[in-house]
Amino acid sequence: MYIAFSSLTSARRPAVAMPGTTIMRAMVLKAPGRPLVLDERPDPQPGPGEIRIRVEACGVCRTDLHLVDGELPQARLPVVPGHEVVGVVDALGDGVRSPALGDRVGIPWLGGACGVCEYCRRGEENLCDAPDFTGCTRDGGFATHAVARAAFCLPLPREPYPDAVAAAPLLCAGLIGGRTLSMAGDGRNIGLYGFGAAAHILAQVLVHQGRWVFAFTSPGDVEAQAFARSLGAVWAGDSTVLPPEPLDAALIFAPVGALVPQALRAVRKGGKVVCGGIHMSDIPSFPYRWLWEERQLRSVANLTRADGHAFLQLAAQAHVVTHVRRYRLEKANQALDDLRHGRLEGAAVLVP
Repeated sequence: MYIAFSSLTSARRPAVAMPGTTIMRAMVLKAPGRPLVLDERPDPQPGPGEIRIRVEACGVCRTDLHLVDGELPQARLPVVPGHEVVGVVDALGDGVRSPALGDRVGIPWLGGACGVCEYCRRGEENLCDAPDFTGCTRDGGFATHAVARAAFCLPLPREPYPDAVAAAPLLCAGLIGGRTLSMAGDGRNIGLYGFGAAAHILAQVLVHQGRWVFAFTSPGDVEAQAFARSLGAVWAGDSTVLPPEPLDAALIFAPVGALVPQALRAVRKGGKVVCGGIHMSDIPSFPYRWLWEERQLRSVANLTRADGHAFLQLAAQAHVVTHVRRYRLEKANQALDDLRHGRLEGAAVLVP
């Protein structure tokens, strides 16, 4: 782990607070395609059913890049990005009994669901018709404090999660990766396309389960391939080539539509291709024979609270070690730029 410094600067707007209140810092997206702006504002106050946390760490996810680039039409601007948030509860809204003051929690992407639509009634809150998304439709964790609905926070006790920075990537790269993995079935040979934050976590889980990891990277990215092998991959190579044996499932985390036909060619008859991202470039046309023989193509949308609890337990059992690069909160633009250009091994994490 090391600190990354940036030559990028952010404009600071001085805050005015009422007597008795304190000031928080936040990196704010005010318009698509523009750098985040460092803002100062009074600390947010939790409403009924909400908690406020003092942010210890917040991971930087590719979804944050899609947000900044204007590729998420549901975003409500201006907004504070960040949905891999770890922190300590320091204020409770009316009616909150759990978590308690001083508890450490995680705030994931799904920040709320309506509870009444047909999907919520079926237990599919990840498909809710009126969802709330942390760092997209409500302010997230690129800040010193954040407010969240208590019912949608996940407990992250210091045992088995002693390091907030290391735990942060589990809140999306881990959770969405876990949901993607749940759709893969129980096959032995699992391909991971795009060996970044999610894949480096899932590789460790798959090795723990006794499965074989086949890692696919950008062509010529020998560093990422070596990283994958160091985490137990039995094979690592370019995404443009076929693996040495057919895959039972291929999980795609890179937002590149051209990988879908490649992955379909790599899976066996009856195999599965699961797209784990919230956004992907257009998928090119491909021959039907690559899908034929009962191959399946699926997407993943968000997560449920049950997903979160289950994956955090699995990650602890697998003794997952996240590989992170720390950035000061003010260097959020540099972290996003490093993610965009593939300069990260593992995940970027902001520390206030």
